Amino acid sequence: MRIHAVPQRQGAVVERARTLPAGCLELSRLAGDIAYVRPYVVPVSREDSPTVDGVANRAVLIANRTAQLAALEAPEGPVLTIGGDCGSDVAPIGVARFRYGEGLGVMWFDAHPDLNTPSTSPSGAFHGMALRALLGEGDPEFAASPAVGNAVLVGARSIDPGEQAAIDRGLVAREGVPGDRVYLHIDLDVLDPAEFSGATFPEPGGLSIDAVAAAIDALPVPVVGAGITECSTTDRAEILKLAPILEAVTTALQRGVPS
Repeated sequence: MRIHAVPQRQGAVVERARTLPAGCLELSRLAGDIAYVRPYVVPVSREDSPTVDGVANRAVLIANRTAQLAALEAPEGPVLTIGGDCGSDVAPIGVARFRYGEGLGVMWFDAHPDLNTPSTSPSGAFHGMALRALLGEGDPEFAASPAVGNAVLVGARSIDPGEQAAIDRGLVAREGVPGDRVYLHIDLDVLDPAEFSGATFPEPGGLSIDAVAAAIDALPVPVVGAGITECSTTDRAEILKLAPILEAVTTALQRGVPS
């Protein structure tokens, strides 16, 4: 397996997002220690760009995606992406969908569904549009083609009206396993802030670290890729709390992917 550190912050527009690049690198070091893999740092931009068509930092996000796609050309096995904001997981999931076909589903561990579009987003932050883009909707520059056909929300509890409308029409599910192979997306705000205080956008009432690790361990289908995003702390003691999740993800990825 490979570990890609993607220190992207431009998909989130809150002030705390400024600490995402440093948090990404610190978390990737712990992931590398656990997996015995040296992380590769994808060379993404640290600059800002204007809001265009309802997406903040749109030009920079497109440029960052190009850098990610170059890193994903020959992954030599499953990739663990360490973000950065949730938008840093869009390119890896899109590549996995292209590689593994329509049987690929996404388990979206996140306090927020990330199902906004530019027209429904209250902030213009792309990290709140990431899953909607993967499902083939929203800004055409980011909408996946082929789109992910199945996604299951885990731990979602802060939902905007536009996102709720998408859920109500059945765009995503709230339970079950979404495919015969899955990609794990884990935004650390899925965790209760009492468990982990270093997420960019913490929300009360989240899951425990052990519950997330157990859910990963219990998956009955192969895990072909994973992303862990929105770590906005460099506090080593706080990041070390995430070791059970990193161990569960690493074990799932290293079980092997069927050809």
